[in-house]
Amino acid sequence: MKRNVHFIILLTLVFSSAIFAQNDVKTDNKEIRKINRVLDSWHERAAVADTTYFEMFADNAMYLGTDAKEIWTAQEFEDLYMSYFKRGTAWNFKKKDRNVYLGDFGHYAWVDESLDTWMGLCRGTAVMEKNQAGEWRIKHYSLTVLVSNDLIREYVKLLNRDE
Repeated sequence: MKRNVHFIILLTLVFSSAIFAQNDVKTDNKEIRKINRVLDSWHERAAVADTTYFEMFADNAMYLGTDAKEIWTAQEFEDLYMSYFKRGTAWNFKKKDRNVYLGDFGHYAWVDESLDTWMGLCRGTAVMEKNQAGEWRIKHYSLTVLVSNDLIREYVKLLNRDE
């Protein structure tokens, strides 16, 4: 009889942990889908020069551009580029691939994405923050132009030529 009770308890633990694990995966997938929608919308807003693009940033967010000098708060970035949006032309970056990694407590996520841009292939990396309303916002974004390894020596020569 004792063995049967132990066996039933063991089965209950195994099945309940499987159920909880599935719920975690579903939650993660739901949050990842939300993050993907936010970033897709963010890129789409830039493509059509929708000024609500800048509302996608979290409080105290940062944006790093491709030039070493391009380190802006979200407000500085908005002040600098709002005129592009108001005249109806911004930039059109197309997502090729994206990876999203959720933090342990579900309030932060890390993202890397490949983008097809006028500069060629770029990588965007982001830290996303979930605010108190449950909305994901961009806390930190960095855009980098990708240079393939077989072209890196030529690229370095180009950079050094300006010195």
